[in-house]
Amino acid sequence: MRNPHAGLFGEALEMLREADRMHRQFFTLARGHGGPCWEPPVDIVEDAHALVVRVALPGVPAQNLEVRTDGARLSVVGERRLAVGRDTTIHRLEIPYGRFERVIDLPPGRYEIVARDLADGCLVLALRRHA
Repeated sequence: MRNPHAGLFGEALEMLREADRMHRQFFTLARGHGGPCWEPPVDIVEDAHALVVRVALPGVPAQNLEVRTDGARLSVVGERRLAVGRDTTIHRLEIPYGRFERVIDLPPGRYEIVARDLADGCLVLALRRHA
């Protein structure tokens, strides 16, 4: 007699394998590659005073960040380095390392960065819209 759950179980395993393959594809160190190898997640909120962009960058020091805007787009570029010694054994790496870049199309209007803070693992940028 055939197990009716074997088909569903097999499909679930295949989905897990595919998710693992995609994770390795998008979050693997780019050896010898000049382009970015990952994009940090971003939140954008706006109130009456400013547009606030929060970029999740835990473990990235301020000196490894470059922030640019042309008024309509915002670009955050940098690198999170993997600090391991020669005798280090890596058991698991799930946090992406290497060069990153995130280009964000801002809401309609022209903006300038008026405040920048790196706190609690997030880069927080306040932008003011020009009238």
